[in-house]
Amino acid sequence: MTRPALPPLPVTEALPALLDALAKGRSAVLVAPPGAGKTTLVPIALMDEAWRGGGTILLLEPRRLAARAAARRMASLLGEEVGGTVGYAMRMENRTSAKTRILVVTEGVLARMILDDPELTGITAILFDEFHERSLDGDFGLALALDVQGALRPDLRLLVMSATLDGARVARLLRDAPVIESAGRSFPIEIRHEDRTAETAIEDAMARAIRSALASETGSVLAFLPGQREIERTAERLTGAVAANVDIIPLFGAMDGKAQDAAIRPPAPGRRKVVLATSIAETSITIDGVRVVVDSGLSRQPRYEPATGLTRLETVRVSRASADQRAGRAGRTEPGIAIRLWRAEQTAALPAFSPPEILEADLSGLLLDCAAFGVADPTMLSFLDPPPVPALAEARALLSDLGAIGADGRLTPDGEAMRRLALPVRFAHMVAKAAFTGNELAAAELAVLMTERGLGGTSADLEARLSRFRSERGVRADAARGLARRLAATAVSVAKADRERIDIEPETAGSLLVDAWPDRVARARGAPGRFVLANGRGAMVEEADPLARHAFLVVADLQGKAQNPRIISAAPVSEDEIRAKLAHRIETTTEVRFDAERRSVRVRETTRLGAITLSERALPAPRGEAADRAILEALRQHGVAILPWGKASTTLRNRLAWLRTGLGDPWPDVSDAALAARLDDWLAPFLRGDASLASLPEQALVDGLRSLVPYDLHRRIDELAPTHFNAPSGSHVPIDYEGEQPVLAIRVQELFGLATHPSIAGGAVALTLELLSPAHRPIQTTRDLPGFWRGSWTDVRSDMRGRYPRHVWPENPLEAQATARAKPRGT
Repeated sequence: MTRPALPPLPVTEALPALLDALAKGRSAVLVAPPGAGKTTLVPIALMDEAWRGGGTILLLEPRRLAARAAARRMASLLGEEVGGTVGYAMRMENRTSAKTRILVVTEGVLARMILDDPELTGITAILFDEFHERSLDGDFGLALALDVQGALRPDLRLLVMSATLDGARVARLLRDAPVIESAGRSFPIEIRHEDRTAETAIEDAMARAIRSALASETGSVLAFLPGQREIERTAERLTGAVAANVDIIPLFGAMDGKAQDAAIRPPAPGRRKVVLATSIAETSITIDGVRVVVDSGLSRQPRYEPATGLTRLETVRVSRASADQRAGRAGRTEPGIAIRLWRAEQTAALPAFSPPEILEADLSGLLLDCAAFGVADPTMLSFLDPPPVPALAEARALLSDLGAIGADGRLTPDGEAMRRLALPVRFAHMVAKAAFTGNELAAAELAVLMTERGLGGTSADLEARLSRFRSERGVRADAARGLARRLAATAVSVAKADRERIDIEPETAGSLLVDAWPDRVARARGAPGRFVLANGRGAMVEEADPLARHAFLVVADLQGKAQNPRIISAAPVSEDEIRAKLAHRIETTTEVRFDAERRSVRVRETTRLGAITLSERALPAPRGEAADRAILEALRQHGVAILPWGKASTTLRNRLAWLRTGLGDPWPDVSDAALAARLDDWLAPFLRGDASLASLPEQALVDGLRSLVPYDLHRRIDELAPTHFNAPSGSHVPIDYEGEQPVLAIRVQELFGLATHPSIAGGAVALTLELLSPAHRPIQTTRDLPGFWRGSWTDVRSDMRGRYPRHVWPENPLEAQATARAKPRGT
């Protein structure tokens, strides 16, 4: 059969060099701008190469929309329908036959093909289209393909194609492959700038710019917005505000394939259209009739945070490469205009390229596939950018926690079952676990619902969405349910033969999700709609949301700042379901806590799932040895200051401290730190099995302190540091050892007749005298009593006689009788 002639496109001129490179070598890099025709002409041109034999050429596209469009365009060029020579295969669609020789697939399919058949039987070439988008699947697919080419299939051809790419860098990765460059076909594009102020909502600015373009320019409009929400709001503002012959058409990933295909078709004769699209329309497709592009300059990209295990969507500025790609959409078929909603000088500040997904993504799926491929360390593969170590560590921890890999990094039987399911690892774990309880179909439906956006409505309640999905009509919903049935069947087929499946009551969505996100079980706290997750993070839903009324949720998706993100999707779960599913993760601890107010030990039993408290209750206070241990632990935690120190124990402690300071060893150290460190030595033997410090007799402290003193020094405590001074008046006045020097505070009248200064330690240490008036007010401090009598006494006597005339104030105190009364007895 004679093949129809291919249209002349710019890439046609580069084909001879490309064909020659692949005939002589195994790999090549093709750099060709948008509109060059590389996506459709190159695979067809390779069909006639001798090295192909009867094998299949695999063309990888980053998105389903692009894959379908490329397959249809190539089939049209060959005068065929899709499914003949050219077919495509993706998650919920398959248009292939035994005749298919050019197979277009999305990038994630390649890794599955290699893991199922490492030799890629029947595949002779792999073409990586739009590689500059640097998706995780694309990077991983190329790394695996290079490994296959180097070890098993030296005849396998690899071709990396891109519009904006550092070709030399990729060529080095492909073992110094040749780089072929092609000119592009692009009509002149006029770049205009319309600055959007910070206070202007993006949908308002976009609607205004689109209306202006429709009024002043011909042709259709392609407008780039960051996400579905902004698309819907912009559409609302345009509805009824544009001419009757203008169709407003959304284009985003959550739409079904038919709706996406309809968005890129040419408008009907006499009509114009405005396509409101996400970055899905940046590359690989041509939307006929578009000659005006309006670019918000924003895109929504996933950002994975290894520290929290959360992937959040972040609205960011596009790169210069993306801005150029978007503008180029206006000049694919005729001269066009690109309107950018930012100042011209801001373009230079944009990053040159969007960061590769591998640097910012959750790598658990990649690590699981690597383990299945026999590669425990992904950095051993040839990546253009190696995966970050922190993200790999987080992924390894998750897979280990789910039982998918062993300590050696190798795949476990459970991990093999998860890999066979071709789902993100958490969902794969959920479906695999459900296969042992007869709930595999419900789990598979939930997994498909969560991984295929737009199914089951927009409610945050996954239980409600699952119910709606099961009755939803339409081709996409039917395909999704068919996929769920296939996943369920796979889960049952790979379930271990030595584990009997048990049919039980159907599980709720929340109970199923517990197996996917045990770390995101959440409990309500504080205000309605506020939750704390088992991983310690906070999260919230609007107070009016029905989910806010539940005590427990399992959170599947979060959005916003990591400190308190918004719950995008979750399902209610009961405490009984949590306890049944996660018994191995739930910990019950007995906490012994000292109640400072009551000066006693309290015991509380707490049951926790991570940071969530499931239940707690007070237990009876301990008695006996348990009480003593609790008291000692409280003292270690809070310090010995909480002991019921009384006058006797405090005085003894101060005396011992003074002896230690003056004489050193073997007098004991009785500081707070020293006593806390030796609780078992001095206090434990004198405890009586009571958990209340208030019940601890002071004598226990006195005896405990004395036990620290060597026995032969016991009698010397009173000799060297007596508690009282025997005054000439007959009073026993306490000595204060709290300061650096011992102090005797005494009324001056009680020292009459004393010619020597009071001292302790066998006369070696003079007491500091704090001389007091009859009203116990300080008069003077001295360490030389005889000198005081000779000197200051005259002035003191004069003052005291005026203040206390009823008392005796002799001129010569050495000849006076000491007294503790107003006047000496007998006068």
